[in-house]
Amino acid sequence: MPTVRTNDIETYYVRRGDGPAVVFVHAAIVDYSNWLPQLEALSDGYTTIAYDIRGHGRTGGSPRDTYSIDLFADDLETFVDALELEKPVIVGISTGGCIAQVYAARRPESISGLVLADTFTAAVLDWRDRAQFAALRATIPPARFVGYERVETVKNWLHERFDRGASGNYENIEQLRKGAPAMGTDEFAKVIRAMASFPEMEVDLSAISVPTLVLYGENELGFIRRHVQKLGAEIPNATVREVPNAGHASNLDDPEFFSAALREFLTGRVYGDAAGGGGPGSVGTTA
Repeated sequence: MPTVRTNDIETYYVRRGDGPAVVFVHAAIVDYSNWLPQLEALSDGYTTIAYDIRGHGRTGGSPRDTYSIDLFADDLETFVDALELEKPVIVGISTGGCIAQVYAARRPESISGLVLADTFTAAVLDWRDRAQFAALRATIPPARFVGYERVETVKNWLHERFDRGASGNYENIEQLRKGAPAMGTDEFAKVIRAMASFPEMEVDLSAISVPTLVLYGENELGFIRRHVQKLGAEIPNATVREVPNAGHASNLDDPEFFSAALREFLTGRVYGDAAGGGGPGSVGTTA
């Protein structure tokens, strides 16, 4: 089982292919397998690497009392350094996108490009954001009694009531979890609190100087869609693209489109003609 020491934990990871490095950071309450379609699709020309974030999968938990997005970003930084990766492209989805943007804002000179999918910023844009983060914290008490899987089932039902299609094909996520080590309730609580406390951080999106691709599902949550606009407006070299017929896990709902968009970004804006991928802040909807 390949692991590498990152701060005070042994981090599990998988590696495919050969070429420029692309590091994938998964969403909360899943594991590296969140990225299996892209790991395989891009391994023909790139070294694709995905790892299990602290508290998740085969990396597992740690004795720390609290987690934070800043801590997860520290782990990512140590992970990249430990594997001696030279200016990788960082790809993060949902909570993984929060981790990726913090890392990219902190060390823009150490990466070649950034991809943020179905994710949100540290900003509280209005009362709806405050309600979203409060609802996130509210999942912890019932999860201790009935398990986080049942809590998520209810949460997805509510999402579909207000943002139809936002959950996408949730069977994809359920299938991934069947093959991953179960997460303990205490670790779940620490991860959820880390997500909910993200607005307490200050992240300078304007410091992200590398080419950036922002992807979001056509049927995404309104919360995410509002933050996508902020990412596109404040990251200097960002392009925003919509993944058709997809919800919050757009890389699994339409893996072919997502992987093609990612490959186009890598071959065009990161490693090829920068003009081929669209100018800063441009918006496109086709691969």
